[in-house]
Amino acid sequence: MREIDILSILPHRFPFLFVDKVIEYKEGESLKAVKNVSYNDYFFIGHFPQRPVMPGVLMVEALAQASGLLLYLTYGEGKDPNSFMAYLAGINNFKFRRNVFPGDVLILEVKIKQTLRNIYKLDTKAFVDDKLVAEGEITIALGG
Repeated sequence: MREIDILSILPHRFPFLFVDKVIEYKEGESLKAVKNVSYNDYFFIGHFPQRPVMPGVLMVEALAQASGLLLYLTYGEGKDPNSFMAYLAGINNFKFRRNVFPGDVLILEVKIKQTLRNIYKLDTKAFVDDKLVAEGEITIALGG
């Protein structure tokens, strides 16, 4: 698989970039990416100092960013990423199955489920050590 330059696609930057690397991509279908969870991540300062746990909302954000990558690579390649924006439009039926801790490698899997004009529904799952930690449906709206 070719190297994918995440920073040239996503508008997010530190401290709000939650995708480190794309490890698998099938055009128009799916994408698998990695978020390395580190003690250095800013959110562990307050969540929680005595027992650091990655907030569920940030797992959702990581999955949304992976979804944006999939949609850009499928429908926006060759276009200016600044004019091809993916906006989180909804989350449905999210379940958090396990905690995610510093040192974990979060595997993000997103699959296109349904499309209607510029609205995309994706099935998303996050794993640590092949164990499901979060899953749910994300809706992304593409706009300029």
